[in-house]
Amino acid sequence: MKLALFDFDGTLTHHDMYTRFILYSASPMRLFLGSIFLSPLYLLYRLGIIPARKLRPLVSYCAFVGRDKDTITTLGKQYALSVIPKSIRPEMMKVLKQHQAEGTEVVLVSASLDIYLQPWCESMGIRLICSQMAVEQGSYTGRYLAGDCSCEMKATKVQQQFCLSDYSEVFAYGDTHEDLAMLALAEHPHMNGVKL
Repeated sequence: MKLALFDFDGTLTHHDMYTRFILYSASPMRLFLGSIFLSPLYLLYRLGIIPARKLRPLVSYCAFVGRDKDTITTLGKQYALSVIPKSIRPEMMKVLKQHQAEGTEVVLVSASLDIYLQPWCESMGIRLICSQMAVEQGSYTGRYLAGDCSCEMKATKVQQQFCLSDYSEVFAYGDTHEDLAMLALAEHPHMNGVKL
């Protein structure tokens, strides 16, 4: 049995689908208020002072705190099935499909959100490890269940869910430094489509 680990944003897609979902799902008022509160932090991110993994949970909090789970779930499904397919890299989808055809267990490992990745992965027949939004009494709390799934957390979560020694070969595909820890788990690591 073989295992293939795929990053999502920038690896399987042409675009950052996290930011696009925030714009897709947030109300104009939330976008306005969020831009006011988060613009200083965004500037620090652009200057390289704070990393994306620190900014994403704050953006997610502003976008989803107090919002109805059923409403956001519906938006997530719509986004997964109508928006994401337009941003998929055909050459990487071919690689993923080839792994599936060979019987490889395929897992998406992403810092993006379960809200839209879960329905997309279900439509693709693949497993998912990602950042998960917490829900209480039918509404989003704005917090992550187990932190931002990036950098070392990607590798940690993969190792928690899979015994890598059970697989004859492990493949991994990423596009940024946030994927390096995951790529280090694989005999066949690929960065931006090139085998390392």
